[in-house]
Amino acid sequence: MAVVVMKFGGTSVADVERIRNVARHVKRETDAGNKVAVVVSAMAGTTNQLVAWVREASPLHDAREYDAVVATGEQITAGLLAIVLQSMGVRARSWQGWQVPIETSEAHGSARIAGVDGAMIRSRLDSGEVAVVTGFQGVEPKANRIATLGRGGSDTSAVAIAVALAADVCDIYTDVDGVYTTDPRIVQKARRLPKISYEEMLEMASLGSKVLQTRSVELAMVHRVRLRVLSSFVAPEQMAPVRLENLENIGTIVTDEDEIVEQQVVSGIAYAKDEAKVTILNVEDKPGVAARIFGPLADANINVDMIVQNVAADGKSTDMTFTVQSAELARTLDVLKAAEKDIGRFDVRSSADVAKISVIGIGMRSHAGVASQMFAALADKGINILAISTSEIKISVLIDAAYAELAVRTLHSVYDLDAA
Repeated sequence: MAVVVMKFGGTSVADVERIRNVARHVKRETDAGNKVAVVVSAMAGTTNQLVAWVREASPLHDAREYDAVVATGEQITAGLLAIVLQSMGVRARSWQGWQVPIETSEAHGSARIAGVDGAMIRSRLDSGEVAVVTGFQGVEPKANRIATLGRGGSDTSAVAIAVALAADVCDIYTDVDGVYTTDPRIVQKARRLPKISYEEMLEMASLGSKVLQTRSVELAMVHRVRLRVLSSFVAPEQMAPVRLENLENIGTIVTDEDEIVEQQVVSGIAYAKDEAKVTILNVEDKPGVAARIFGPLADANINVDMIVQNVAADGKSTDMTFTVQSAELARTLDVLKAAEKDIGRFDVRSSADVAKISVIGIGMRSHAGVASQMFAALADKGINILAISTSEIKISVLIDAAYAELAVRTLHSVYDLDAA
């Protein structure tokens, strides 16, 4: 018998028929004697509609009331799934985030989980009842208000519930059957990875892979929660119930690096087309200039990624290039303009027609030449590199967006990731 947390995203619960399919996955586990908690997202498109209504009601809205509205999407799904499970003879009840409770910070709309008391849910699981928990939300205890975790927050909810229940595995059901070496829509020879380390998954999630939310991987890594990425569109009857000895049979397991026996130098290629490049020209080269540029951006909660600085030959001025999310480009330029008095005179150039391509692998720690191989392969295809960023297990380059798919296919072959 295992304690299993099962999370289902919006496409998996898009309508009542798909909710019935989810219920069959849950029943497979309960029939095998496993104790099950289910975390659900809103039905596909529901959150977008709720957000649109809030913005239509008032562009300048109370963030607390925004959360009260958008949290209802998950409540609908949880109630419907509990009803379907009951109709199948499975004991089940729905739980809203505040009922668990899942306590959060005060940052409405993008709250962070502060703690989860799993005692009540655990007692219900022990009695044979399935707990269907709303993802994406909790309660801010000081004001006793609903708080939401930001887009993709249901993944984080699932991991937090798994931590609170000391679950044996947290299964994340999506519309893909695992984590691939790259996007199969771009590279037909992309392979499903049977295992991937927390560190690699964290890099892939932050660099463009949409399989898991970054914060959920961070939480799993800290608490060593074993994650598994599965497809909810595989027939429930074709999947075996969770047994700790057979977890590797399907999907992708996200786990400790030590559990991965065969470590490839490069495990995957990620890409992101939602990047924008900003170049500040002719800034006076003196101590503190970087702080005066990036300080206001940080205060405005604008996340800066790649940074490249070039000093002029005379040593008196410098050029600074950095990247932000393309959705933040207009706001970034406004912040820089407002800070011009502190920064000093400068010219600015910007472009949203760029893409970030990343090579990721824990094997890079012990192998030299990965970067030079990447640069040579791109050069052979006539692809110019605009900026470079590295860490211990990844190398990212910024290129023109028009060459993104060519770069991904090229690097996937160069590092021998193509399926046999």
